[in-house]
Amino acid sequence: MVVAHAHPVKKVPGRKTDGKDAEWRADLLCHGLLRSSCVPPATRPRTARLDPYRRKLVESRTVERNRLLQLLETANLKLASVASDAFGVSGRLMLEALAQGQANPQQLADLAKRSLRKNLPELELALEGKIEEHHRFLWQLQLQRLQAVENDLTTIEQRMQEKLEPYAAQRELLKQIPGEDWALAAVIIAELGIDMSVFESVSQLCSWAGICPGNNESAGKRKSSRIPKGNVYLKTCLVEAAHAAARAKGTYLRDKFYRLKARRGYKRAAVAIAHKILVAIYHIFSQQLAYNDLGDLVSHSDQAA
Repeated sequence: MVVAHAHPVKKVPGRKTDGKDAEWRADLLCHGLLRSSCVPPATRPRTARLDPYRRKLVESRTVERNRLLQLLETANLKLASVASDAFGVSGRLMLEALAQGQANPQQLADLAKRSLRKNLPELELALEGKIEEHHRFLWQLQLQRLQAVENDLTTIEQRMQEKLEPYAAQRELLKQIPGEDWALAAVIIAELGIDMSVFESVSQLCSWAGICPGNNESAGKRKSSRIPKGNVYLKTCLVEAAHAAARAKGTYLRDKFYRLKARRGYKRAAVAIAHKILVAIYHIFSQQLAYNDLGDLVSHSDQAA
């Protein structure tokens, strides 16, 4: 039995019936023209069913935070313009005080902790607004919803970490790649698995993930080269890792990202770095090798000079 994608085995137009379709597929299989799809191994961790819901919770948390900040703006409170993280320790204390009825800017600013206390004058001006009763009512509801989402997010992340305990060695290898953290490593292990023998080559893996340029050429003319469709969770994870790697100073991926960005643009550069990360993951899993960063090419050229 072969599991094949429906698109490449579509019958030619005309005489379309279920019987004719079955005959056409049987004929393709007899001639070896039916290419089987990649079936994930049964040993793949079951966190693949947990991560999509975790992503939804993260999105819900972001939505609730944006709504709360927008409501602060309607009350002429500019907390986010002074505090780099309005939902940190200091920001949470101020938001809870606002929801409980506190309106004195000096007392609210005095709740700041650590480095934020250096900006007390600016913070007092930012917390001087026009607060009405409906603002406090909505702040209480929004803080409750935000806390509930964060509790659920903590619970599901703990569950994912428990399920990934047998893959601790692979997680440590993935963390060596710039831009990778435990959450991205969990998605990669869940969606990709650790057995690379199911793929004939690294090129097939990149094509399956949808993280390589498309190939569309006719009459000697190269047409659209947009990336193909693939595993949406794995593709998104790799692009997120590419964005994080672009901020890791002194690394090869960051240097390559900005070189490609200057010529090809931001999005193409991010996809190219995601492709390089996936190639590195393939070799790390297939050969059990540690990640070897080539370093910043600019620093290498300076040392050579």
